[in-house]
Amino acid sequence: MSDPSSLQIVASKALGGAERWFIRFAEALAERGAPAELAIRRDSALDGHPLGALACHRLPFLTTWDPYSRHAVSRLIAQRRPEIVQTYMGRATRLTRLSPRGGPIHLARLGGYYKLSPYRHAHGWIGNTRGLCDWMVRQELPADRVHHIYNFADPAVPVAADTVAALRARHAIPDDAWVLVTLGRFVPVKGQAHLLAALAALPEHIAGRPLRLVMVGDGPLAEPLHAQARQLGQAQRIVWAGWQRDPRPYLQLADLVVFPSLEAETLGNVILEAWSWERPLVTAEFRGARELTRHGEDAWCVPCADAAALATGIRETLGDATLRAALVARGRERVEREFGRAVIMDQYLALYRRLAGG
Repeated sequence: MSDPSSLQIVASKALGGAERWFIRFAEALAERGAPAELAIRRDSALDGHPLGALACHRLPFLTTWDPYSRHAVSRLIAQRRPEIVQTYMGRATRLTRLSPRGGPIHLARLGGYYKLSPYRHAHGWIGNTRGLCDWMVRQELPADRVHHIYNFADPAVPVAADTVAALRARHAIPDDAWVLVTLGRFVPVKGQAHLLAALAALPEHIAGRPLRLVMVGDGPLAEPLHAQARQLGQAQRIVWAGWQRDPRPYLQLADLVVFPSLEAETLGNVILEAWSWERPLVTAEFRGARELTRHGEDAWCVPCADAAALATGIRETLGDATLRAALVARGRERVEREFGRAVIMDQYLALYRRLAGG
């Protein structure tokens, strides 16, 4: 059975979680040979970014209600005649207006608890957690048109060992150090302040090895976090790696992935990345983590915004090799069975076929 054609539209100027997913999803569509094309904002962070083998159209997307951009979207859809139009975030969804009868099916993909007024006119909605889908139904979206599909975990593609060794040397990380890695924008929901407080509560050595915390990311809280690290006397134990287009070397370097996000975090892709890379995980129990993880089985889970509990979780996990191995094995099983690229793309393409009448 052939897959329906689709047009994937994102109108963002900057590069955030939705845009990174758009890139990964485009790559997966190309990998599957699905008949898909892309539409992005001209001169955005995505413009010029490699987007796989799919045709990419550049539209103005000037403002949320820009009639010129709305006309450009309509004209592109009329020219390309896709069977499915999938939009990401509010601007692209607002500017995409399709007939409720006949023609392409408009799916709006949501990765957060957004204000729904820009999304209600779509024909269907995809949420990346069950909790998000349940919430959409409670907001009076028709339950039979709300579809749950998780994000997939990219397969781990290791980098050369000498690349990782050079990274360790560049950051002056001792050969015997435990390397704790956290990934995420420096914004309040990511909870990095609680992780810095947890680091200050940990001893200099665990099981005879020093600790180093690698902060992969950047954002508006960068300076306050740096200041907090200095105030706590932890600056010498922290590596500020900055934003990384390719975080693979840091995941490969990690002995432990720590994810301190707060309750508002919807899914938490870092959980899936840790499992895919076969790294033990300590995570806060935000709403996405409660849905995905099983404490003591595939992750060590602690309450949100609780630095003492986070420190205890790190200490317990690093101090128990048997526990770390069990978390890794179970996480790997979860990815293979539930969150692999092939598993999730099968679900997306099955939905496309069903909605297109295939």
